[in-house]
Amino acid sequence: MISVYKLKPKFQQLLTPVLLFLHKNHITANQITVSSILLSVVIGVLFWNADESRWFFLSLPIGLLLRMALNALDGMMARKFNQTSKLGEVLNEVGDIVSDVIIFFPLLKFQPESLYLIIIFIVLSIINEFAGLIGKAIGKERRYDGPMGKSDRALILGVYGLAVFFGADISGISKYIFGLLIILLIISTYIRLKKSLHEA
Repeated sequence: MISVYKLKPKFQQLLTPVLLFLHKNHITANQITVSSILLSVVIGVLFWNADESRWFFLSLPIGLLLRMALNALDGMMARKFNQTSKLGEVLNEVGDIVSDVIIFFPLLKFQPESLYLIIIFIVLSIINEFAGLIGKAIGKERRYDGPMGKSDRALILGVYGLAVFFGADISGISKYIFGLLIILLIISTYIRLKKSLHEA
């Protein structure tokens, strides 16, 4: 299945100089993870208040790209410099779920015509992450199979932020968009669970 996650190795290569700089300055993997969570809170707050200033919509493409970089860096730091820990795993997994809810929640304010679909989308996003975790619990590894994994959702929301910033109005088609995203999330969750059970 097509997923932005497949570009991760190339993305990580680009981030290697940043990784080495952070390590040189004694920044730990867990500190990067916490920074990612705090950044997500800032993105969510700015997004919620984007009706006061259209510029706040740019927090989505810019902030989410930075969040993706931090999410990649914490894993790279932990693996390359032997900083893996149970606390790090908890911070990473719980932080991702909480961050997603915080960032996606303002959609309820800006696309009220799709209220129930957005709620379903957020709930399925949480279930999708748990489906990935189950792979580690019963199989060999955590599953990141797409479509509509964490990276894909970040891309979609980033594009949404840019579109609204430039004056696009999706209220007439938002139900179809979120309906499609829900279908993709269901497919992604099914694939993750199927592959986890196959490995087990």
